[in-house]
Amino acid sequence: MADAATATAALEPVPDETAPAGAPPPPQPGAVPRRRDWLLTDAPASRSQAAWGRRYQAWLAFRRNPLAVAGLAVILVMLLLILLAPVLATHDPGIQQLGNRLAVPSAAHWLGTDELGRDVWSRLLYGGRVTLGMVVAVVLLVAPLGLLVGCVAGYAGGLWDRLLMRVTDVFLAFPRLILALAFVAAMRPGVESAVIAIALTAWPPYARLARAETLTIRRTDYVAAARMTGASPARVVLRHVMPMCLPSLAVRVTLDMSSIILTAAGLGFLGLGAQPPLPEWGTMIATARRFILEQWWVAVMPGIAIFAASLAFNLLGDGLRDVLDPKQR
Repeated sequence: MADAATATAALEPVPDETAPAGAPPPPQPGAVPRRRDWLLTDAPASRSQAAWGRRYQAWLAFRRNPLAVAGLAVILVMLLLILLAPVLATHDPGIQQLGNRLAVPSAAHWLGTDELGRDVWSRLLYGGRVTLGMVVAVVLLVAPLGLLVGCVAGYAGGLWDRLLMRVTDVFLAFPRLILALAFVAAMRPGVESAVIAIALTAWPPYARLARAETLTIRRTDYVAAARMTGASPARVVLRHVMPMCLPSLAVRVTLDMSSIILTAAGLGFLGLGAQPPLPEWGTMIATARRFILEQWWVAVMPGIAIFAASLAFNLLGDGLRDVLDPKQR
């Protein structure tokens, strides 16, 4: 009997004591159902398990929207292409070959060449770095600013609320592109000026959204409990109010990225964004508009890139709204 008990104990798996607490269990025979049950349990054993379960449930809800998954796939492919631009580009984007100008798409030039003989495919890859880099820079500037202004206005109320919202109304009273043109005209044309101009015109919607969320959150019991424990207004806003506004803000940012792309490309098209010979999708369309009827590929290719990026972010935003917005559930 002792030998049988020893053999049975030897066959049992030894628990991994080095695994972090709350981490998913190690793979075992039949591990997929077991890990799924671990993530979807109604009685999580730790905060980490509960957090992983929420993430997995959000992914399952997101995956049920095929258009949102398609938008995410397009964005990931585009990001991969522009990150690997030095590897995937077949030519130097700045090299001019006047003897090969306006060449049709071929094996040597996959998307043809422009009016100076530069490879359109290579310029499209490097231009994505500029255009999408401008979008990321704008989002990193406007999202924290709008969130902070909206949360402070909604939580403080009174004079601060009226003052901050009137400033927001002033910016909202002007069309975004017109106001961005005015700011760029006051500075000098370029990528940095375009980013600053778009950022100065894009933050008011985020401030409005964050204020509306804060007006509801500040009346909740956990905010009242935080105040009763002696938390300062700044701590309440930073630790309790702003994190609750992040899901709605993330959805708005994703949906707004398409308009930011169009604004950045519009400034480049008007000659106030990225300056030649720097490749940028809007600038590429501007320099190729003279050839759109005969050599259509020069202007159509960057236009397709702008369209695909804008549509993908819109589809992704719709999927995130279904997942993160509790009113949509």
